[in-house]
Amino acid sequence: MTEIESAKKTPSRPLPSPGSATATERPAPLARLVGVDLARALAVFGMFAVHVGPAPTPGGGVGDWFLELASGRASALFATLAGFSLMLIAGRLEPKTGLAGRQARARIVIRAVILLVLGSALAMTNFGGAGILNFYAVYFLLALPLLRLRARTLAIIAVTLAVVTPQVAYVIRALLSESVVNSIDSYDPIARISGVGVLDLLLTGLYPAITWMTFVVTGMALGRLDLSSGAVQRRLAVAGPALISFGYGVSWLALRLTGGAQKIMAGMPDMKDFGAMKDPGAMKDAAMASGSFDSPVGGGLGGPDAWGLLAAERHTGSTFDLIGSLGIAITVLLCLTVALDRLPWLRRLATPVIAVGTMSLTLYVGHILVILALPGEAATPPQSASAALLLCFIAGATVFAAVWSRFFRRGPLEYLLNNATKLANRVR
Repeated sequence: MTEIESAKKTPSRPLPSPGSATATERPAPLARLVGVDLARALAVFGMFAVHVGPAPTPGGGVGDWFLELASGRASALFATLAGFSLMLIAGRLEPKTGLAGRQARARIVIRAVILLVLGSALAMTNFGGAGILNFYAVYFLLALPLLRLRARTLAIIAVTLAVVTPQVAYVIRALLSESVVNSIDSYDPIARISGVGVLDLLLTGLYPAITWMTFVVTGMALGRLDLSSGAVQRRLAVAGPALISFGYGVSWLALRLTGGAQKIMAGMPDMKDFGAMKDPGAMKDAAMASGSFDSPVGGGLGGPDAWGLLAAERHTGSTFDLIGSLGIAITVLLCLTVALDRLPWLRRLATPVIAVGTMSLTLYVGHILVILALPGEAATPPQSASAALLLCFIAGATVFAAVWSRFFRRGPLEYLLNNATKLANRVR
């Protein structure tokens, strides 16, 4: 949930931490990074839709299509933008070295520790394992060895992770038994305190690092690219739709040619149960029916069934799911940055929404606290989940961000996080 600093006095935005720019680094145009803020705001709204919006009706109208799109893809966009934000700390176009590099890594470690504490605290509530902040902490720590790599190398790593890790995750989950998981958790202090331990964060949770690092590394690669370059824009304009077509198109074809679609549908809940499940994309069997986001061992679409490896449904963690979601994230980021660059009036019009993206950590935590205060036995979804509630969350977040940003450069939690990372200046 790292933020991009608002540029108030200069035409290009400063990096988020003091002393973070290198002498050779070229500042990116304002619209390029404002586009990241706008993309993050859309991801925030997407998370609102998943958590408090109505369950999408299969075959419904445009509204249902957007709800379906938000499910799983909003969190994937969040993770991709998290990788991009890491490059704002570690050096955008050129990685920081020497003292600046050491201080940048220290800032990332401090952020990871704070997010782990904050995420674990939220996991102790009825929201449970649906929060992503503690997973972010693990992503940041795992990304440390990659901070100095170039965009091409990062892209190769991301592709490798997308192809390999879903299969590896499937095999490991298949080998794990409930008794082994319980034994591991019994020795895990994080699991004992919050219920979401290291095993969940790495392998069995809703956003497991083993597969979700694909999004983070892709975001890091995007962060190392010069988004103002026409050549880069053209390549991304081809890559994004190509990934979407491959991820969802090949999956659709493979499942129907092999008969896997029928196998998966046979193991899914009846359509009448979708309203109670709220997020049909997660398909977490009976656990989801009760409002819990905790995944059973070997969980995913179709449970431990290997047919899920061919599915592109969100939160399956399959290669096709990762590739398709990455295509959406790249396309959204590219379209927004180009649109804001070429349409100044759009930037002015979108200013309140852009403000949401600059304080996404505050609004993410805030929306969870509000959800916990809503009526209902389970925090997600609340019994009052509806389109009206979703619109109230979006409007409330936008108004708060717009008003707050007129007086402060950072959101409340972003301000505290930034102050905490100043400890990294003591690194020598």
